[in-house]
Amino acid sequence: MRADLEIIRNWIEPGSRVLDVGCGDGELLHHLQQHKEVSGYGLEINADNITACIENGVNVIEKDIDTGLSSIKSNSFDTVVMTQALQAMHRPDQIVDELLRIGKECIVTFPNFGHWRARGYLAFRGKMPVSKFLPYTWYNTPNIHFCTFKDFESLCVERNIYIMERTVVDNEHRHRWWIHLWPNMLGEIAIYRITR
Repeated sequence: MRADLEIIRNWIEPGSRVLDVGCGDGELLHHLQQHKEVSGYGLEINADNITACIENGVNVIEKDIDTGLSSIKSNSFDTVVMTQALQAMHRPDQIVDELLRIGKECIVTFPNFGHWRARGYLAFRGKMPVSKFLPYTWYNTPNIHFCTFKDFESLCVERNIYIMERTVVDNEHRHRWWIHLWPNMLGEIAIYRITR
């Protein structure tokens, strides 16, 4: 299992109902069904990923996240998970509101565009960063809303969202003691657990 999913699974209660938004091949839900007796659904738009979900025994619904959440009933799930997709949404603020309408709590992960490498790349090269972690150029990137941890936390304050837990990791989703000294500068990926 991906290292970030290992962290997320520890935040999900056994027997709970989970919605995995942008679930990919269903790896997280499959694991949670097998080891935590979780029930739930994945939302996915990629046909190959939908096929993989079905093969893994994961209930999956084909939906576009930007337009498909309004049809889901409020408070339908205990936890809603969205990994590495917030920055690709047209209105991430509205998506966060929708996730918290659908579930009692939400787990969101996203890359930190305030990381020192991104800042340095932009400062010294004068161009948008391209790296192993952010391999796209400015014109073909799926990331349309760049944000930092501070930006996300400001959104939470503005929307009266309570941050239950936050973990900051490197690009391989490993905890490093020094990241916590200056998370907005040294952390590459944020994993937030939030609620109203």
